[in-house]
Amino acid sequence: MKQRTTKFNNKRRLAPLQDWPEPRLKELCKMLHYGGNPEHKMHPGDFGLTPPSCARRGKSLCDSIGIFTRRNALKLLRIGVSRGLVSKQTQNNWPQNIWTVYKGRVLEAQLEQPENGTYHGYPLQDGDPFAEAVLARWRLKP
Repeated sequence: MKQRTTKFNNKRRLAPLQDWPEPRLKELCKMLHYGGNPEHKMHPGDFGLTPPSCARRGKSLCDSIGIFTRRNALKLLRIGVSRGLVSKQTQNNWPQNIWTVYKGRVLEAQLEQPENGTYHGYPLQDGDPFAEAVLARWRLKP
């Protein structure tokens, strides 16, 4: 049986903190949205997903760390932004990715609607080397 190897995205980069001063981060927090993605959910909670949930094999699941509400997901997204955990890459002035930490796990949110700043997120897979970069930035800013 062929063993599956995990590939990690090595193009991800945290934006330098000076690129996102605090007033800009605060404004971003007010404007962003959380949509969710059924591929990262076993249980739909209150996300209003279509289809309701259809976890895809190989996808990391929000359920695995206890994120079941849109409100909690949005709160975690805003915490990541407030700590400057945004990607260098942008689309329509929105960071392509936002990261946060919850229960010791690094979560990654991906921009899904660049026209209005809507994201969906998921835990980084075990062994993803980018998690260390996120954790180092996390520790810098309480």
